[in-house]
Amino acid sequence: MIKKIIHSEISNAEKLHTLFQESYRIEADLLGVSDFPPLQRTTSDFQNRNTQFYGVWKGEVLAAAVEINQLKNTLEICSLVVHPKYFRQGIARKLLLFVEDYDNSETLIVETGWANAPAINLYEKFGFQETGEYIGPGGIKKKCFSKTK
Repeated sequence: MIKKIIHSEISNAEKLHTLFQESYRIEADLLGVSDFPPLQRTTSDFQNRNTQFYGVWKGEVLAAAVEINQLKNTLEICSLVVHPKYFRQGIARKLLLFVEDYDNSETLIVETGWANAPAINLYEKFGFQETGEYIGPGGIKKKCFSKTK
């Protein structure tokens, strides 16, 4: 079941921080970088975000989360992470289905590291189209995707 995460609560911010650290270490490895900006997020950063978080829990463990930001007619997927212990169990797919039905935004957007093949494959399976590339913080090459609902 997908539940809203009240990220302003310290215990939830800590769980998000732990999950993001575990997941983004894998992406950093895929990208071949040691200085990966998402790994620099602190618990306080999660507490103070002006975005929404939704998660999938396995007992007391936060197994996966999606961070979204509502823009005008567009829903931005800021982050979608799964704990490595729960990879390949369809959790990311469930979170994307949730996001697709979240609101009446016309467009969904997301970006990922250019060498993150698992994420790219997932977004393409969901009908996202590549819209561009850029070099982000830390010199990380990113791919941008968009999908019209």
